Amino acid sequence: MKTILQTAALLALTATASGASETIADKYPGSLLYNKPVEFIPGVFSAIGATAPPTYENAGHNNNLSFIVTGEGVVVINGGAAYGLAKALHEEIKQVTDQPVKLVFNENGQGHAVLGNNYWAEQGVPIVAHEDAAHEIEQYGGSILDGMKRYNKEQAEGTEIQLPTETFADEYIVEMGDFRIEARYLGPAHSPGDIVVWLPKQSLVIAGDMAFHERMLPVFPHTATAEWIETWETAFEPLEATYVIPGHGHPTNMDQVRRYTRDYLVYLREKVGAHLDAGGGLAEAYYVDQSPYKGLDTFEELATKNAGRVFEQMEFE
Repeated sequence: MKTILQTAALLALTATASGASETIADKYPGSLLYNKPVEFIPGVFSAIGATAPPTYENAGHNNNLSFIVTGEGVVVINGGAAYGLAKALHEEIKQVTDQPVKLVFNENGQGHAVLGNNYWAEQGVPIVAHEDAAHEIEQYGGSILDGMKRYNKEQAEGTEIQLPTETFADEYIVEMGDFRIEARYLGPAHSPGDIVVWLPKQSLVIAGDMAFHERMLPVFPHTATAEWIETWETAFEPLEATYVIPGHGHPTNMDQVRRYTRDYLVYLREKVGAHLDAGGGLAEAYYVDQSPYKGLDTFEELATKNAGRVFEQMEFE
């Protein structure tokens, strides 16, 4: 017999991109969290954020906030987009277990991963991130915080910049209870300091922004698209993960995230490359055909920007 929790996890797994729209209201109005955490496999929970951009309505919870109940303590993946959001996640953890939170990982240096850090620091919890992510927070944290305050208004109350208390270059391994938890930097990808959290015993990867599937991935000025493909093929794909919790969207499998991350990057670079070979300029590059991916959430917001930024990268490669 499946438990109610297992059934909920299966329903989450089968959700489609068409159901992941920014027009959907907050699904958990009793909390700042957009969704109540669901146990995906035994001991591994995730509160699935909106796949829309951060707004007042979703309180900035537009990424996945995950945690692992190990038997000897709880490990949290992502500090959250605000002090109050981190506190709301902690309240949910306390409903699941009496085990204390012993460690927090930041998946990168973006606001929704790090702006709740000061809540966890107040609890005396160590916060771990890649050294490049820590540099991003140190350099741009003030402007990231200001941006969050503009959309989140009073929901930003209490939030201050808190740097990670520990950093690493290649990997950070924790043996805790029933879990071996390997935080790994696999190489350049979506943003500086992107890490994945690999659970080898469970064949599950909490992939962060290495992998997308329900929403279109954004290409930022610092996104290394060619290097992201290389990192995927040489380091991420060889994990051969059975389960994937991406940075945004419901838990899924490697086939799905490959289709909408690695394959999308290859497709877009091929389209832009053909445009460059034909002597095309930036103005027309924005409109290369991306119709195979128009079903993804945030397609309208991101497709043309992505094409323009890939053009700017490739004309100097």
